[in-house]
Amino acid sequence: MKSKFIDYISNYVPLKEDEIQAIYSLIEIKTYKKGHLLLKEGMISHVSYFNLKGCVRLFYSINSEEKTTFFYTENKFITSLRSFIERKPSDHYLECIEDCTLLLIPYEVEKKLLKTFPKLESFARMILEQELGNYQEMLSSYIISSPEQRYLNLLKKDAELLQRVPLFQLASYIGVKAESLSRIRNRITKNP
Repeated sequence: MKSKFIDYISNYVPLKEDEIQAIYSLIEIKTYKKGHLLLKEGMISHVSYFNLKGCVRLFYSINSEEKTTFFYTENKFITSLRSFIERKPSDHYLECIEDCTLLLIPYEVEKKLLKTFPKLESFARMILEQELGNYQEMLSSYIISSPEQRYLNLLKKDAELLQRVPLFQLASYIGVKAESLSRIRNRITKNP
């Protein structure tokens, strides 16, 4: 499974054998059961993950109500970025919503790899730029789109989530209650 991660990196930067062996020696793979919390509010994130299999959600707990802001599916990095980089307590949770197989990149390992192999630093920058673009697009969507339009965008870009994620979490993700999402889905089904 580590080779899947190497293949992913190689799509961005070519790797030499010594770089591949260093990565293999410093990272590990773990499986987690559905419902496992990778990170809780108030904890400092010591590990960044690469998702090999499964789905993880990022959510906030506000007045005992969960607000989902992101889903991480296969071939995505999972990081509580501010907590991981600044060594600050997290203000959110990371939960496996399916059984997951994740590649673990501890903070010290990431620093060592980035310092030892400059091309991995270039790779990290490219990934961060992509993620920044994704977050910018997502934020813009919440400002300029209706919940129905956000749902239609989800259908267009991430339709597989509809089969993998509980309705109440999808509703939270697009910023509505589950009942409202049901009405939106019924309207779309009746008027395609």
